[in-house]
Amino acid sequence: MEPSDLAFAGIARQAELIDQGEVSPRELVETYLERIDRLDPQLNAFRVVFAERALAEADQAQARQRAGGDRPLLGVPVAIKDDIDVAGEVTAWGGAAHGPPAAEDAEVVKRLRSAGAIVLGKTNVPELTIWPFTESARFGATRNPWNTDRTPGGSSGGSAAAVAAGLVGAALGSDGGGSIRIPAACCGLFGLKPQRGRVSLMPRHRAWHGLSVNGGLTRSVRDSGLLLDVIAGAIEGDSDRAPAPERPFLDSVSTPPGRLRVAVSAKVPPGLIARVDREVRRSLDETAELLRGLGHEVVQEDPDYGMSGVAFIGRYLRGIRDDAESVAHPERLEPRTRGMARMGRLVGDRMLERILRGERRHTDRINSIFERRDVVMTPSFATPPPRVGRWKGRGAFWTFNAVAAFVPFNAAFNHTGQPAAAVPAGFTADGMPLSVQLVGRPNDEATLLSLAAQLEGERRWTERRPPIS
Repeated sequence: MEPSDLAFAGIARQAELIDQGEVSPRELVETYLERIDRLDPQLNAFRVVFAERALAEADQAQARQRAGGDRPLLGVPVAIKDDIDVAGEVTAWGGAAHGPPAAEDAEVVKRLRSAGAIVLGKTNVPELTIWPFTESARFGATRNPWNTDRTPGGSSGGSAAAVAAGLVGAALGSDGGGSIRIPAACCGLFGLKPQRGRVSLMPRHRAWHGLSVNGGLTRSVRDSGLLLDVIAGAIEGDSDRAPAPERPFLDSVSTPPGRLRVAVSAKVPPGLIARVDREVRRSLDETAELLRGLGHEVVQEDPDYGMSGVAFIGRYLRGIRDDAESVAHPERLEPRTRGMARMGRLVGDRMLERILRGERRHTDRINSIFERRDVVMTPSFATPPPRVGRWKGRGAFWTFNAVAAFVPFNAAFNHTGQPAAAVPAGFTADGMPLSVQLVGRPNDEATLLSLAAQLEGERRWTERRPPIS
């Protein structure tokens, strides 16, 4: 296999090749290190690469493989978003305000290592993971491999750029308002926000008062199913725990979805001002037609969002405030980050309690659509990926309002906590990825994986590679 084909094979296929002895873990790590050295200067996807450590872990994985080791990701490299702890390395959160290196791996990283995966490095984020673009004063701008003038999205933008460019087969991300789905959409990837409580956040008990979850970004749905099987599971200390799935998520990928009832909506939730781009709307309509052709019942129907957007904003701003106050050196935060934290101080404890008490009411209202439908489909963003630097130098309030017009469709489902996924849906006339969002019932990642796999079989998006690859 050519090195570039190996790099884009995906983690499930890479694990098979290692298990069959056709590729060694060291060969795979060396392939990625060479590509990172050659391509990442154009992208700035990685904050830090653990080259020597990864090669040593590759040799250990090779020894385990020869001894008959049977782990689902034995010898397969992965990347970690830089808001998740890796032992011995600082968790920089996109800035200079961080404290000392982490004493131990986060639980999700422990699970990856237990499955045999090799941690290749940590990927860039905007400071405190606040924004749907990945630019920071400390680490610079991360760029989209489909067009380096455009953002890869955020806040898991480094993870998305790395996977899209074939610098790693899969990467961890987190999603508190779209931060897995937005960069997946911008970079032509599949990105699943799991059910709240599906994947442990420890050593954090909760993130952004229940808005944020950990998950993964991959090129294929199969890879996401495998990755979710590896990392799923809450532990003692997690504030939220999702019920155990009835079967492995990877099984859902290979199971046809049957005839589903799909609601299609381009409605912008109340309280947000956004205009859906013509090409974005075209991709939504074309995906609806494709689903009809596959035998699904597809109708136009809008979720009843109510004022859930206002409630989300309160949790989001308070979460930013709490994070800003918890860093080791708050005086080092960027002015725009400090501005967001000041806005968060308006959300006092009593207001936060009211927001959290009202979550069930909002969730019931929005999810009433699932009494008639199995899946809701919206755009993943209102406009294709903006240019890098579009919001550079802007203040907190201005930037907050501007990015809401870019990504109005994601945050409601962080407030409700249910699973949602970004699914590739073609390209713009100038070659930028388009995407739709699939939203499922609570705890129903299985249907989203099954339906997305069916769409992948028709559109075969994994066969396309960006110019920077």
